Amino acid sequence: MPPSPWICQDPEPLHGCSLGSCYPATGDLLVGRAQRLSASSTCGLRRPQRYCIVSHLQDEKKCFTCDSRRPYDPRTNPRSHRVDSVVTTFAPHRKEAWWQSENGVEQVSIHLDLEAEFHFTHLIMTFKTFRPAAMLVERSADFGRTWRVYRYFAYDCASSFPGVSRGPLRHVDDVICESRYSDIEPSTEGEVIYRVLDPALPIRDPYSPDIQNLVRVTNLRVNLTKLHTLGDDLLDSRREIKEKYYYAVYEMVLRGNCFCYGHAAQCAPLPGSPDREGMVHGRCVCQHNTHGLNCETCADFYHDLPWRPAEGHSTNACRRCECNGHASRCHFDMAVFLATGNASGGVCDDCQHNTMGRRCELCKPFYYKDPARDLRDPSACRACDCDPDGTLDGGLCDSHDDPALGMLAGQCRCKEHVQGPRCDRCKMGFFGLRADNPQGCQRCQCDSRGTVSEGTPCNPVSGDCFCKRLVTGRSCSQCLPEHWALNHDLPGCRACDCDVGGAWDNQCVAEMGQCRCRAHMLGRQCHQVEPGYFRIRLDHYTYEAEDARLRQGSAVPRTAPDGRSPTWTGTGFAHLQQGGAVEFHVADVPAAMGYDIVLRYEPQLPEPWEEVKLSVLRPGRIPTSSPCGNTIPDDDLLTVALPPDARHVVLSQPVCLEPGVSYTIRLELGRYSSRQPEPGVAILIDSLVLVPRYSSMEMFIAGDAAALGRRETFERYRCAQHAWAVGQALAAEACAGLLTSMSAILHGGALPCRCDPQGSLSSECDPQGGQCTCKANVMGRRCHLCTPGTFGFGPSGCRPCQCSGDGALNGVCDGATGQCHCQPGAFGPRCDRCQPGHWGFPACRPCQCNGHAEECDLRTGSCLRCRDNTDGDRCQRCAAGYFGNPALGSGERCRPCPCPEGPGSTRYFASSCHQDARSGQVVCHCQAGHAGPRCEECAPGHFGRPQQAGGHCRPCQCSGNIDTADPGACDPRTGHCQRCLYHTEGTHCQHCQPGYFGNAAQRSCRRCSCHALGTQHSECPSPDACRCERRSGQCHCLPHVQGQSCDRCAPHFWNLASGRGCEPCGCHPLHAQSPACNEFTGQCPCQPGFGGRTCADCQENHWGDPGQQCRACDCHPRGIASPQCDRTTGHCACRPGVSGVRCDQCARGFTGAFPDCRPCHQCFGDWDRAVQDLAARTRSLAQRARHIQHTGLAGAFEKHFKQLEEKLGTVQAIVAARNTTAAAVTNLMRTMEELRRGIEEATEALTQLEGELTATQDKTFNASHILGTLERSARGLNVSLHGLAQELHRLKDSNFLGAYDSVRQSHAQSQEAERRANTSSLAVPSPVQDSAAIRRRAEQLLTRGRDDFNRKNAASRRALIDLEAKASALHLHRINEKVCGAPGDVPCSSSPCGGAGCRDEDGRRHCGGLSCTGAAATADNALDRARHAEDELRRALGEVDELAHQVALAKGKADEARLRAQAALDKANETRARVERSNKELRELIQQIKSFLNRECPGVREGQGAVGTGQGGAMGWEGCLGA
Repeated sequence: MPPSPWICQDPEPLHGCSLGSCYPATGDLLVGRAQRLSASSTCGLRRPQRYCIVSHLQDEKKCFTCDSRRPYDPRTNPRSHRVDSVVTTFAPHRKEAWWQSENGVEQVSIHLDLEAEFHFTHLIMTFKTFRPAAMLVERSADFGRTWRVYRYFAYDCASSFPGVSRGPLRHVDDVICESRYSDIEPSTEGEVIYRVLDPALPIRDPYSPDIQNLVRVTNLRVNLTKLHTLGDDLLDSRREIKEKYYYAVYEMVLRGNCFCYGHAAQCAPLPGSPDREGMVHGRCVCQHNTHGLNCETCADFYHDLPWRPAEGHSTNACRRCECNGHASRCHFDMAVFLATGNASGGVCDDCQHNTMGRRCELCKPFYYKDPARDLRDPSACRACDCDPDGTLDGGLCDSHDDPALGMLAGQCRCKEHVQGPRCDRCKMGFFGLRADNPQGCQRCQCDSRGTVSEGTPCNPVSGDCFCKRLVTGRSCSQCLPEHWALNHDLPGCRACDCDVGGAWDNQCVAEMGQCRCRAHMLGRQCHQVEPGYFRIRLDHYTYEAEDARLRQGSAVPRTAPDGRSPTWTGTGFAHLQQGGAVEFHVADVPAAMGYDIVLRYEPQLPEPWEEVKLSVLRPGRIPTSSPCGNTIPDDDLLTVALPPDARHVVLSQPVCLEPGVSYTIRLELGRYSSRQPEPGVAILIDSLVLVPRYSSMEMFIAGDAAALGRRETFERYRCAQHAWAVGQALAAEACAGLLTSMSAILHGGALPCRCDPQGSLSSECDPQGGQCTCKANVMGRRCHLCTPGTFGFGPSGCRPCQCSGDGALNGVCDGATGQCHCQPGAFGPRCDRCQPGHWGFPACRPCQCNGHAEECDLRTGSCLRCRDNTDGDRCQRCAAGYFGNPALGSGERCRPCPCPEGPGSTRYFASSCHQDARSGQVVCHCQAGHAGPRCEECAPGHFGRPQQAGGHCRPCQCSGNIDTADPGACDPRTGHCQRCLYHTEGTHCQHCQPGYFGNAAQRSCRRCSCHALGTQHSECPSPDACRCERRSGQCHCLPHVQGQSCDRCAPHFWNLASGRGCEPCGCHPLHAQSPACNEFTGQCPCQPGFGGRTCADCQENHWGDPGQQCRACDCHPRGIASPQCDRTTGHCACRPGVSGVRCDQCARGFTGAFPDCRPCHQCFGDWDRAVQDLAARTRSLAQRARHIQHTGLAGAFEKHFKQLEEKLGTVQAIVAARNTTAAAVTNLMRTMEELRRGIEEATEALTQLEGELTATQDKTFNASHILGTLERSARGLNVSLHGLAQELHRLKDSNFLGAYDSVRQSHAQSQEAERRANTSSLAVPSPVQDSAAIRRRAEQLLTRGRDDFNRKNAASRRALIDLEAKASALHLHRINEKVCGAPGDVPCSSSPCGGAGCRDEDGRRHCGGLSCTGAAATADNALDRARHAEDELRRALGEVDELAHQVALAKGKADEARLRAQAALDKANETRARVERSNKELRELIQQIKSFLNRECPGVREGQGAVGTGQGGAMGWEGCLGA
């Protein structure tokens, strides 16, 4: 430890401060400071003052004069005694000068004011007179503003300074009162010494702030408060007496040094202060870069650390601020110091050279650190070269390099939408660089969908966007006319592609692409019809022949074949004969144009019908200005032949028709054949179809490419031919769109469905053709007609006529009423039954019902609704509940059964009755549950009140547990069960009886089998009758008892026989083999070497701590009650009369030689109590004696105590004897008497202890009394324990069978476990043997594969070494250039393409770019293109999926059409064959008729009237008859 600053020492050399704290030399602070010293009282200052001395016996002169008006001078003014005389001067005759106070003044102070802070170490005052009777020393460290007491000095501290501690001094800063320097002696040259730091007290840290504050002073004050007198001043108050008493000081020394906080080794004079030899100056010559009068602050530019005093070897020097040569001033900032972890707190002031920061280490805003220059270079910070319009913060750049933050010195921080080294141009996609724009440039207002993807989207100055081919507008946000769907595709927009017929023109909405649709057309392209509307088929304008005006013809209805589509339209055909005609009324053509006429028919003859004429009858002349003005009359006259192998024919040329005009198209059948006339031939005409001619429409003949394409498609797919035949397959998909367009043009949009609400299922129809969805048996496009063979058009459709094949003429009925046309004898709407009162259709007969019914079953003849309470097929017997003979002619009737009342009554309880033939009595057949002659009573097992109205008998609800034949089994009125069987009870016998369990409803109540010892006693009134849970049979077990019968203890419990539940086994967790114990004895299975019930003790016949050592019980076999000794102490369990640890002595109260021990005389009890009382008192006295000996009071009584000890030993031997004789008792009494006398003698010397000993005796007596009570209680407990043991033995014997069953069950389980263990180890093969074999095979495999594994492992290691060498030879330079597009050795900051490890301004990895040729840029471009292609493919796939769906629909429809066509073909073939057969039969018939006519009437012309129905035919027959 360095020398303490308050110890006087020589000045240290300057370099000593570099090794730690340093302090100036200590000296007298009064030297040179006499002018700063003052006293509150000085003699002779105003005038000379007389004073006297007390020691006049030594000096001749006793009174003198003090004149201090002038300073002291040994020659000129030796009588001056100012206070400056106390300063040490080392002058000769030193004692001739002193300071002296005024006479009799007690309150005097000496005051020293220092010019700076000083260390004050100690004070020495040498008095010329008596030392003060009381004084105190004070100091100030703040130049007199506050004062603190150092020390009090007083002859009598209590009276002079009451309340001040007198010590001793425990801490160096304690303020105490001290008396050793205040005595009246010596009368002169007495000293008062005060040390600030007492050397006797250890100081742990002399540099601590508390110690430094204690020794730091700026002012000192010595207050003299009381004079020492000889007492005469109390008796005499004369001035002469006071002249003897005053304060006078020869010398006062204040040791200390200037206070420099350990930062200076010497001090220098302050400006204006004298510089005298030995003077302790007040200005520190500071070291350690400190400054100030006391080195209390850091020197200028040394503020990097907080100022601290130097301590020991730690200089705590102020550290120079680091300002990198850019500042000359700094200051300390505590917040900065704490933020740096107490490392640095200096903050530079007024940084120069465009720097800033705490250490001028940063460049000012708009300047940056030149990486090529040192930070201390005045030109290290250079101005930023940034365009202020495009740079953030008006031209601010990165001030320094910081890769972690992505900062690059001098790099301009561009605004969000600006780029370039100087931030002077807009980024791609932006334009219009302006300073007032916080983002620099405004984003190009270009629609990315319509802008060219390559390069910048807009002009960087004007902002005009570069549009795609089909896009226009300044922002490329508009499609060209007739285009829409601005998108990212290469053209930019898609064509409107408005439907040529569904839309008014090819203009569409730019956003949605929606075209301007005609009426009721939907879809973006207007190619769909609105729900509830439809587009026509080309055969829409079909006119049915059966509905037209017929000339020499008739309508032939025809029903549709089952499961097949009809080959005709409408309800049937028009049957026309040769020469007949049909007129079609046409007034609904949609547009003025040419129409192809299609004639549909069904040939009846094998030859073609050669001549059919068709003429268009117009209402008047055709104006030349009309669209059909060029039509000539010959154009309205058409002829056609009807081939036999076809169903339709298209006329050779179209006819021109106009809307709003009524036309009549007349069809005439000319000659059938030109070869030979065939009278009576006919044909079935189906319908006439007007097909709009496509070549007359503008959409096909406009001349543009689209029109030519539409025409080519229409002709290629033969779209018109699908309208010719009936049931033609659906038109191709290409035709469907064209047909929709044609329909929209012809009708100005779509046509309304107008489905009949009664005949259709929906108001919507098929958009292609307008066919409504018809209900059952409804037909027509609008679903407004019943199909042939049905009737009753209504909300449910039409119903089949269902005409009987046996009774009806045909299957057609009246369309309104449904009445079929019946044959004679048939009746009903369907002609399918007989008339009322008849049966046996079609051979109807009258019903036979004995006059009791009018109708019978139409098929079986069974009578229906028999009257008069009769029943039977012929109403031949009485109905149930009646009796009598209802046969026709018997004269009887059926009467009700009286049981007790008749049917229909609430008191009829019979199923039937009959009348006994002999007795004539009515016998009732009672219903179940009723009995009695008239069923008026309840049968056994039933209850009710049949006597009352509405009453009846019900089965008793007794859960099947009564004898239903027992009349008393249940109450006949209430139904309560009274005689429950099968151990049941309850009002419904629904419960098992107490003591039984099971399901009463199943008759399964069984007696409870509860173990009496394991069941709660409240549930067992007797041992053989216990109650259990009625459903499950579970007995109510005692605690820790298990089993349905409560017959076993829970696992790890025992002692079921206790009758209180089972007790825990409590097996020792370490010494027991398992936690389970014997459930009868509680014995746990112990590990070898342990015993006891819980295995917590040593084994049998041993004792001790089983955790340490067990010893064998060493008991005498003839003296023990059991061989087991106490397991803790080893004391043997002796039989009565025997005692001792080994049970080898006679017990107290017994006499004789062991083992022959006999009880003592009965007087032993009285003597024994007396002896025991004496023994207790003797022990108490012995204890008192030991206490006295221990406390050291036995020295004077040593001999006496030895005698007492000897006598006490004799008494103890007598008392401890097992067999005490009368002589021994007498000797004991004599010895006790002697002992008592000795004790009385000793008691006289120990009177003060007698009271305590007596109290102790009383407590001992009370304890003995309590022990006696406890002993009696223990005996009572032993008696109770013996009784409980007998009860336990009785319970164990009573449950012998249960114990035996448990033992036998456990034995069986043990044998089973043994068998399984033997099987697993001894069987061949066994699991153990299999395991061993598997282990051996595994070891063999490991052995065989070890060498191979080692070889492969070595080869793998060599391969890894080779790969490592190859990998170390690899370089990333070329890969970097190939991947990112820049050479691998170019720094990231200067590489526009980045590279491995490079990151951009946002911290993301930088590899590749727009102008880079590396794989990354190529991959990015390819990825963008791939994504674009993916979008295109996804859209194309969507369109393909839609097309595929449509193709699938078309395929399905084509398949359906093919099937229909096949069916039509099959039917046509069948019809053709049938027609051929009919023709053949017809020819044969004609031939037969001809033959007949020729044979019977030869005069008639051949063929005249053969089959004709006209007048010619009639005349021919008449002529023949007339002939």
